Amino acid sequence: MYSTKYNNNKSKLNPYLVKEIMEATPQQLLIKIYDFAITSCQKHDLYKTNAALQQLISALRFDTDEVRKVSIGFLKLYQYCQDQMRKKNYSMVLEILTELRKSWLEAFSKLG
Repeated sequence: MYSTKYNNNKSKLNPYLVKEIMEATPQQLLIKIYDFAITSCQKHDLYKTNAALQQLISALRFDTDEVRKVSIGFLKLYQYCQDQMRKKNYSMVLEILTELRKSWLEAFSKLG
């Protein structure tokens, strides 16, 4: 019963997208999550935007004091975005996510 449902969903996957994701670097995956969140926010899709934000939250690390401080800042910002999505303040969330994506791209370009 469940395997049939899973197989139907599996057949709908774009093989090129799956390959691209499987071969992506952590930096590329982060940008893809931001892209998904931004696109979902533009479509006013609360569920998908919050799912992307939850993935960003799940990726945060808290293993050292320095990393913990930065991660707490991101956590608060992502939670703020989730709250603003519930309040239908799409433009605010879009602005924040777009600026974060831009900042990450700049940081990655300086690394290599």
